[in-house]
Amino acid sequence: MSRLAPGSEALLDRVAAVRAGLARTHGVPPERVESRVAASVAHLGLAARLLSPALALAVLRRRALAVSLDALWWQPVLGRPVPLSAAAEDTGAGGGGPGTAHADASPAALLGTYLADGPVAGLDAAFASLSVPPAVLRGNVASALHGATAAFAAGAGPGPAATARAALTRLLTGPALRGAAGTAPNGAFRRRSCCLIYRAAPDRAGPVCGDCVLLDRRRGRG
Repeated sequence: MSRLAPGSEALLDRVAAVRAGLARTHGVPPERVESRVAASVAHLGLAARLLSPALALAVLRRRALAVSLDALWWQPVLGRPVPLSAAAEDTGAGGGGPGTAHADASPAALLGTYLADGPVAGLDAAFASLSVPPAVLRGNVASALHGATAAFAAGAGPGPAATARAALTRLLTGPALRGAAGTAPNGAFRRRSCCLIYRAAPDRAGPVCGDCVLLDRRRGRG
């Protein structure tokens, strides 16, 4: 995934593909979809794809998925999960496996490095070059991490589920994501920025995501 560098052809192609997909969904020409909207949606999708396996590895194996985008490979498909692979590294304990083992590190510490200095940081830098605001990028990552945690907890046992939720709580109050999300009046997770996908609709008033900062405002107007 190292080809997703700031200003790279791979990055621009991905955003263009997402832009075309959003345009088809809403029945408008691609040029009607703002480039920053397509860039934010593309970033959110890739952040979610990077975080789901990283969370599972950190919780279940105390492993870091990868140290940078250079150690990950992907296929830029749309409409389904992006195929993603990582190099298997020998742990020195009877075989290899995805990522590098860190037996003494907490899942939150492993994921914190993944966010601040690893693949997610590289992804953020690439999309920042396309004028996606930092608050939106951080909100996208917080939303993706919350979604990954919810999906993991739904299929995991009570112990791993609790560990994943505890890691999420620590990360949302840590330096990489502090202020990016909070809770709604009903206690639900709520990001403090919008991914902008609603602006892809012809009237710039499409639906918002279930964790969007705009959700409660719209309900209040209703």
